[in-house]
Amino acid sequence: MLTIQSKTGSRDCQGNTRRDFLKAGFLGLGGLTLPWLLEQKAHASESPGFVRDKAIVLIFCGGGASHIETFNPNMGAPAPFCSVTGEVLTPVPGITLGGTFPRLAQHARNMAIVKSFRHPIGNHEQAISHVLTGGTDTNGQAILGHSMGAMYTRLRGTNHPETGMPTYALLTHPHTDPQYSRELQRVVSGSRGGTLGPTFNPFNPAGGGTTLENMLLNVPAERLTDRRRLLDELDRIRRGSDSAAARERLGEYERQAVDLLLGGAGRALDLSREDPRIVQAYDTSMFMTGKRTFDRSQLGQQMLLARRLVEAGAGFITVQSAGWDNHADGNNPGIVDGMNMLGPPLDKALSAFLTDLECRGLSDKVLTVVTGDFGRTPTINRNGGRDHWASLCTLAFFGGGLRMGQVIGQSDRQNRVPASAPIGPGNLLSTIMHTLFDVGQLRVARGVPSTLSRLIEDHRPIGELLA
Repeated sequence: MLTIQSKTGSRDCQGNTRRDFLKAGFLGLGGLTLPWLLEQKAHASESPGFVRDKAIVLIFCGGGASHIETFNPNMGAPAPFCSVTGEVLTPVPGITLGGTFPRLAQHARNMAIVKSFRHPIGNHEQAISHVLTGGTDTNGQAILGHSMGAMYTRLRGTNHPETGMPTYALLTHPHTDPQYSRELQRVVSGSRGGTLGPTFNPFNPAGGGTTLENMLLNVPAERLTDRRRLLDELDRIRRGSDSAAARERLGEYERQAVDLLLGGAGRALDLSREDPRIVQAYDTSMFMTGKRTFDRSQLGQQMLLARRLVEAGAGFITVQSAGWDNHADGNNPGIVDGMNMLGPPLDKALSAFLTDLECRGLSDKVLTVVTGDFGRTPTINRNGGRDHWASLCTLAFFGGGLRMGQVIGQSDRQNRVPASAPIGPGNLLSTIMHTLFDVGQLRVARGVPSTLSRLIEDHRPIGELLA
C-alpha cells in the first residue's frame, strides 16, 4: 500500500489519525511499492512469447460446497444421495444443476461439469491449501508449494506490461460472522506465494480490511500536484546516496505511479464508472448471508470487479465466497438453509458475469472455475447437514475457449466416489496452465524454472476440455 502523508492530521469517527494522504490499496504487492515495480518493468521485456491472451477467474466456495446440491444432483438415486433442493434441467442433455441455480442452467452450453474430482484431505485448512496450490502443497501444511495464481504471476510477470495492473488478484470482503472470517483467512493463506516468495502473493484490494467502496482514489485530481511534492520529500533521504541520474530516474517512476492512479488501473477499481444497468444485473446485496451475524452478499460486486480487472490486465483472479460448510452445527446452517442462502447469490452473480463476458466478446478469453475445499457427505447427519467429504468434490468450468457443454467423469450411484478415472488438483493445475500458456514454448523459454515447467507436465490436463 502506498500512502502519501502531510504534516497536518485529522481524526475519523474511530479516533484514528487520517493525515492528508493519497491511499491506494492496489499499490502494494508483496511489500513492494508501485514506483519500484514500474522501475522493474522498465528493465523487463514485453510479455513472454508463451503467454496466451487468456485469464482465469477462480470462484472458491470456502467451507466446501456440496457437489450434490451444486453440479451433481443425482436425482435418479434415493434420498439422501440426491439433491435436497431438487434439480434444474438445462438445454444440454446430461447436465442438470441443483435447485437453487435456475439462471445458471441457461448457460449449460458454456459449461463443463466434472463429476470425478477428488483429493485425500478432509480438513479445511489443509484442503484449501491443497486445492488452491493445485496439489503442490501435498499435505496442506502450508510449508510446501505455492498457489496456482502465484505460479502464473511468476511465469507471466507480476504486473501487466501495458497497464501496470497486478496480474494475480484475490477478491475478498470482510465478514462480521466469525465463521466466515475464519474461512476468509484460510483462503488468503492458500492463495500465497509460498515457496516462490512473497513477491508473488496476490493483490488483494480489501486486504487491509477496507471494503470495495473505500478502494477508490479519494483525492481530487487537481490536488495531485501537492501529492507529488510530498512523494518527492518522502523519498529524498532514501535517494540521497544515489547518483543524480538515479534520482532523476526514480522520480520518473514515482510520477508514473501517480499517473497510473488516474489511468486504467485506477478506473478498474472504480465501480462508479460502470453502467448502472450492469451493476444492477450483478447486484446480490438483497441476499443476506451468515449464521450468527449476517451481512449483505457482496459476491456480485466481487464478480463485477473481477471482470474489470481482467479488462485491465489481470490474468488470474481468485474470488472468495464464504459459508459453504453446511454441517447444521452451532457455526453453520444445514444443507437446505445453507443452499437456499448461498445458492441464489452465486446463481445471480455468476450468471451475470457469464452474460457480461459474452456481450463483451470475452467468453473465450476467460476461463471461469468453481470449486472449494471439498464436497459434502452423501448422507445427511441427524441435524440436517452434510459433513466434509473429499472423496468427491465440486468442480465446474465455464468458457475459456475450451470444450463446453459436457459432463466429464462419473460418480457412483450414491455420489460417494468416482466411477471413472479420478481427476485431482494436479490435473486442475495442469489444465489451468495449459489454458494460460503455450506449454511447448514455455518448456524451452529462457528464464523459466524447470521445476515449474515440470509441475505442469507431471500431471495430465483434463483432456476432454482441451480442443
